[in-house]
Amino acid sequence: MTTRPETIFSLASGPGVAGVAVVRISGARAFAALEALSGKAVPVPRRATLRELCDPVTSARLDKALVLVFKAPGSFTGEDIVELHLHGGRSVVGGVIEALTATEGLRPAEAGEFSRRAFEQGKLDLTEAEGLNDLIHANTQAQREQALAQLDGGLRDLYDGWRARLLGYLAHLEADIDFPDEDLPEGVSGAVLPDILRLRSNITQYLVDGRQGEMLRDGFRVAILGEPNVGKSTLINALSRSDVAIVSDEAGTTRDVIEVSLDLGGYPVRLADTAGLREGVGSIEKEGVRRALGQARDADLKLVLVRADEWPTIPKAAKTLLDENAFLVITQTDRVPMFHVKHQELFGEVAGVAEVSVKEDHGLRDLFSSLEVYVSEAMAPREAPSLTRARHRRALEETVEHLARFGENAGFDPVLAAEDVRMAARALGRITGRVGVEDMLDIVFGDFCIGK
Repeated sequence: MTTRPETIFSLASGPGVAGVAVVRISGARAFAALEALSGKAVPVPRRATLRELCDPVTSARLDKALVLVFKAPGSFTGEDIVELHLHGGRSVVGGVIEALTATEGLRPAEAGEFSRRAFEQGKLDLTEAEGLNDLIHANTQAQREQALAQLDGGLRDLYDGWRARLLGYLAHLEADIDFPDEDLPEGVSGAVLPDILRLRSNITQYLVDGRQGEMLRDGFRVAILGEPNVGKSTLINALSRSDVAIVSDEAGTTRDVIEVSLDLGGYPVRLADTAGLREGVGSIEKEGVRRALGQARDADLKLVLVRADEWPTIPKAAKTLLDENAFLVITQTDRVPMFHVKHQELFGEVAGVAEVSVKEDHGLRDLFSSLEVYVSEAMAPREAPSLTRARHRRALEETVEHLARFGENAGFDPVLAAEDVRMAARALGRITGRVGVEDMLDIVFGDFCIGK
C-alpha cells in the first residue's frame, strides 16, 4: 500500500506522571522530526541511543531521552517510526508534544490510527488488530490469554482456512460452468458438494459456543435479585469487598442497577445489584423493578435471594426466576438459629443453593467458591479459537445462510450455487479484512486508545 502523506504522533504510554513516557511518531517526516529535535542525524535503526532534545523553535532544552527508530517497512505501522522514551514528568511530555505540534507536516494521531495504518500496510488483519485492543484493555488472566491467542493469529488462521477451502471449491464449480465442453473429470461439481456441506456443518457447530469468547471480553454477568431488604446490597458489598451499594433497613433504597467488576479465578465478572422486586410502588421504584427484571433476562447467572426468617416461603417474584441458571441464596441466617435449607422440592432444579450471613461471615467463602467453579466451567476455553465479537458472529451466520442456499441450488442451478459459495467466501473475508471492510474500519479502530 502507499504511504500516507501525514506524519502522526502521540503519547503511546499512559497519561500522568511516570518514570518513563513514550511518544511515538509515524510517517514520512518522522526521521526529519527527530533530526529537528536532536540536531543530529538519525541513529542506527533498532538501537537505543541517548539524545538531548530541544525545541526547534526556541532552542529550549526538553529532555535527555532514549531514542529508537524503525525504518519502513520493518515497523509496527509499516512506515518510518520514531519512539522517544522520555522522563515521564508532565512538563517534559507537554514540551515535546508542543514542539511536535508546531513542526510542519506533523499532526496528533486519532484514536487507533497507528493500528489502522498497520492494518492498511498489511502488518495486521482485523482480527489481530481487535486482539491487540483486547490485550490493552485486559483486566484478568483469562482475558489476557484470549487476547494474545487472537493477536497471534488464531482467529485469522481459522477464518482464512475456511475461506481458502471455499475458494478452492468455487474453482471446481466454476470450471464446470465455464468449460462445459472440455474433457474435465466427471462430476467435478458433485465431488465438492459433500465437502461444502460438511464445512457448513463445521461453521454451524462453531457458532454453538455459548458466546464464551464474547462473555470473556465483556465480563460474565451476574444479577443479584430478590425482594426489598433481603440483603442484596449487603451481599454485593461483601462479594466485592467494598461499599459500592448503600445498605439500609428502608425498603426501596436501591432504585437503579449498581454494577461492580470482579476477577473471579482469572475470569471477569460483572456483578449487578438491583432494585427490590415488589408490586404497588411509585413510578420511580417501578422503573427500578423493570430494570431489575431486564438484568435477570440478560444475566448469565442469577443470584436469587430469600431471607432465612421467611423460609420455606419463596416469594412469587423470586420463585419465577429460579432455573438452571440461578443460585438460590438464603440470606441473614444469623436470624434463625441452626438454620439449614430443607424442602428442595420448593425450588426445583437450580444451579446451586447457598446459606449466608454477612453479619457473621458465614457461608460467603462457600458461595464465592461455588461462583468461581460455575463461572470457570461456563467460560472454560475450547479447542478452537474463541469467537470474540458480534461482528464475527454475524458474518459467520451470513456464511452459513449462503451455504444453506448453495445446498438448495446445487442440484438444479450451478450458476446460482457458485454465487452462493462466492458470497459465503466474501462474508468470511470481511472478518479478517480481506474484502469489503472500508465501511467498518472507523468502528473497529475507533475503539482504540490514542497512541495505539
